[in-house]
Amino acid sequence: MSNRVSIQGKYQYRLAGWRYSAIVRFLLFLALVVFLYLALLNRVVPQTYDVQLNEAAEKDILAPRAILNELATKRAEDEAAAKEQPVYKIVALKNEAAVESIFEKLQQINADTEVSLADKVNIYKTVIPELIDGHLDRQLKQFEASGQFSPELLEEMRKSFESQPYRIPEEAYYKLPRLTKDDLTVMEPVARDIVSRLMTDQLLDAQTARAKVAELVNASTLSKNNARELVQELVRAVLTSNKFYDQKGTEEAKDKARENVKPVYINKNDILVFKGDTITEDVYQLLASLDLLKDERTYWPHLGLFLFVSLCCLLLYMYVRQSQLPIHYNNVQLFMLVLILFLTVTFMKVFSMMQTLEYPYIGYLAPAAMGAMMITILLNPQIAFIAAVVLGVIASIIFNGDQLQMFDFRYGLLTLATSFAAIFSIQRASQRSSILKAGVMVSLLAVVLVGSMLLFEEQDTKREMIFAASFALGSGLLTAVFVIGLLPFFEVAFGILSPLKLVELSNPNHPLLRKLLTETPGTYHHSVMVGNLSEAAAEAIGADGLLCRVGAYYHDIGKTKRPSYFIENQANMENPHDRIDPALSKSIIVAHARDGSEMLKDFNIPKPIRDIAEQHHGTTLLQYFYHKAIKQAEERGELPPEEEEYRYPGPKAQSKEAAIVGIADCVEAAVRSLRNPTVEQIDSMVRKIVKSRLDDGQFNDCDLTIKELDHITKTLNETLLGIFHSRIEYPADVQGAKTEQQPRPNDHKKEVAP
Repeated sequence: MSNRVSIQGKYQYRLAGWRYSAIVRFLLFLALVVFLYLALLNRVVPQTYDVQLNEAAEKDILAPRAILNELATKRAEDEAAAKEQPVYKIVALKNEAAVESIFEKLQQINADTEVSLADKVNIYKTVIPELIDGHLDRQLKQFEASGQFSPELLEEMRKSFESQPYRIPEEAYYKLPRLTKDDLTVMEPVARDIVSRLMTDQLLDAQTARAKVAELVNASTLSKNNARELVQELVRAVLTSNKFYDQKGTEEAKDKARENVKPVYINKNDILVFKGDTITEDVYQLLASLDLLKDERTYWPHLGLFLFVSLCCLLLYMYVRQSQLPIHYNNVQLFMLVLILFLTVTFMKVFSMMQTLEYPYIGYLAPAAMGAMMITILLNPQIAFIAAVVLGVIASIIFNGDQLQMFDFRYGLLTLATSFAAIFSIQRASQRSSILKAGVMVSLLAVVLVGSMLLFEEQDTKREMIFAASFALGSGLLTAVFVIGLLPFFEVAFGILSPLKLVELSNPNHPLLRKLLTETPGTYHHSVMVGNLSEAAAEAIGADGLLCRVGAYYHDIGKTKRPSYFIENQANMENPHDRIDPALSKSIIVAHARDGSEMLKDFNIPKPIRDIAEQHHGTTLLQYFYHKAIKQAEERGELPPEEEEYRYPGPKAQSKEAAIVGIADCVEAAVRSLRNPTVEQIDSMVRKIVKSRLDDGQFNDCDLTIKELDHITKTLNETLLGIFHSRIEYPADVQGAKTEQQPRPNDHKKEVAP
């Protein structure tokens, strides 16, 4: 026995040597700092190259980020501008007013009999062109005064008028003085109507309209040949173009076409300089502008990055240090936290490598919420919130493709929001299908958030928006898939019992629980009652209530090997312990803890539950059989047995949960042995059992405090009052209660052999 204790002590010492070592904790945080530094290094500090001007490059030089290709972009802009068609402006000219002025002058001069025919001809040769030019000048001045058209367009109109004049034939001027007042009265509306009709067309060249005049005049109501001929000439003289080249509008259209051209980039990791190429002045300047020259290397960015990741890890450290959670002192849980962060950041890096200019939003597909979801399930939601903040900051750097800024807030915000959604969705989950449901919630939130950010920008095409939304939708599903796949690994490797695993093990259809129910129904009922008691007590002191309940279900599974030797299964049968030696009874009773642990191991039940089965009795004394053995030894005149021979082999409870199940196990058996118990009896029984175990040193190897034991005692009392409410005798209820509350025969055996 002493050898066993020695081995156990050495084991515990080695265990404490790394699980609770401050040096190990420091090394874990240091490893996290180094990993994050290396993961972010190429995003913050580009690789440098040792090159010299006018010498050949010794190796390929890659673009550290997406770089604007100015030459290709300028070429694309020029091509787009060249394809843009000239812009023309349609101007509404009122040339029919010039017709009215000409006929008014004809009426006036032809009516003057004192002017000779020759003088009238000379006057018309001068006045008619002046009337037309004067009308056009007045319109140009009106346009200029109104500011309706640009000076360039007005100048273009003037040039068009000057370049397309019409000269009336000489013989027409000799015919005009011979027109009578009636002739002019008939001719004027025809001429005005034809000018008005032709000027409604878009006329880039006046000659196009002038060619149509003869046809329109011949189709008019004029009957005299002379009148038709003169109307044709006057209309042709008045007609001008009304569609003019708009230089400013054309330049604006070309500028807009240039603006619509997407910049041409050199993709990240594209080769800027091939091995063996000569480093020209332009190439050297390009490399210098990108900070790729080794002779210009600075270590300040490295220092800044190291300080940055150190601050992120310091945030985690300070929270862990201030918390009251097991991770505060348990390096196993801290190592698991670090490993989850490693995996999450690694997945981010993998997806960031897929980012290209063609698929810039593929980073939305990364399972960024995986870390927060796994930390919530395996550790604690509070730690998951802090980790989500750190991961959000890291994601904003990893997925920052252009490196114009250190952070891309879109990915940081998405990681933070989806991580919070994962925490809220999974923290009360009781089935593995809940992980998939949480993944769907993450997907929906990601789609809404990504969609809103894209709508803010209003620069992305419909195709890009569809891709971004699809990637965001897939991120939640990938998160669920990775969590479901990795969770069993963490549960086995770290001996972690997640709430999901515990709920699975509590299923009554589990083979061991079905075996317990069918072969030892009394023990099954006892285990359920112990589960209820221990869960309530554990939650009262902040321990794992679910682990206590499930551990209680399995803590007496070893009794299925010899069920009839335990009193709860001895319905209507003789107690076999009455016919055998107490030493044999002792061996049978104490074996159930060891047998249970071995059976649980055969069924791959996690170690924390096996520990509860093995440790729930600790090294307590089987008092009934010990005193029976002493009595028999006295009758035979032999030396009494050693007390150590009638103790459970242990070990003592190593965790709060194992100690609580042990207390609840003994309390449930003892209280159930009472017939119509009173409140005082229950309270006295519970306190007696807890004090007895405390005095016996059964809590020496776990970290239960006196205050916590007091909370456990009160909680067990309250729970027992609820369970046995219908059977409890209160002091003033029934007379003669003392007689009815005497223990039943054999009850003492159940107390010592639960």
